[in-house]
Amino acid sequence: MSPGILNVDGAPRHVAIIMDGNGRWATQRGQPRSVGHRQGVEALRRTTRAASDMGISVLTLYSFSSENWSRPQAEVRFLLELLRRFIRTDVAELHQSGVRIMIIGDRAGLDPTLRTMFEEAEVLTRENTGLKLVIAFNYGSRQEITRAVQALARKVAEGKISPEDITPSVIGNHLDTGGLPEPDLLIRTGGEQRLSNYLLWQCAYTEFVFMPDYWPEFDGERLRQAIETYRLRDRRFGGLKAQTA
Repeated sequence: MSPGILNVDGAPRHVAIIMDGNGRWATQRGQPRSVGHRQGVEALRRTTRAASDMGISVLTLYSFSSENWSRPQAEVRFLLELLRRFIRTDVAELHQSGVRIMIIGDRAGLDPTLRTMFEEAEVLTRENTGLKLVIAFNYGSRQEITRAVQALARKVAEGKISPEDITPSVIGNHLDTGGLPEPDLLIRTGGEQRLSNYLLWQCAYTEFVFMPDYWPEFDGERLRQAIETYRLRDRRFGGLKAQTA
């Protein structure tokens, strides 16, 4: 693993990850899915440390989707408790490391205790200037875009803006990720090759790297491999590279 990898030309500022495969990792080993989720938290810790060491500016992790509530209630309760434990035990260390924590997703209807924990973690780390760790919880991209459109519609109805004022930039600033750079690289573990309602607007020109490894196996070396794959891509953003004579 190379500290300061972002000093290398063409390295990503913002890496987004779909952390997939906890349950399958455990099932293949004859263990309960809960064991896979616990190991997934360890992978989260490893990856956050690695991203910070590499100089990545933003790391966005898909921790719990708005569709995950349909899972068996025992598993949902376990996942929520894991998140609470992570906040209780890891936020202080992340704060000491200069990490800023941001949580995106719909907080309406969440348990008030959990909302308070989110707010306290964000306030505690707000002034930190290191890695921005963005945790997508109760997040769905279509729902996020709907909330942004509704907010803009209210502003039009109140006469604060006109429809002509609504540009892609304005819409982007009304998303949960407003103010953050769009992801340069999206990694999905577990072998699946789809976005699953994750950062649909933000990933218009993101490079995707799909990895067969399950999330509990992920670490700094796999992150480095994904970044090296990304650096070999020819990113044209719909245009053409300048031709040399």
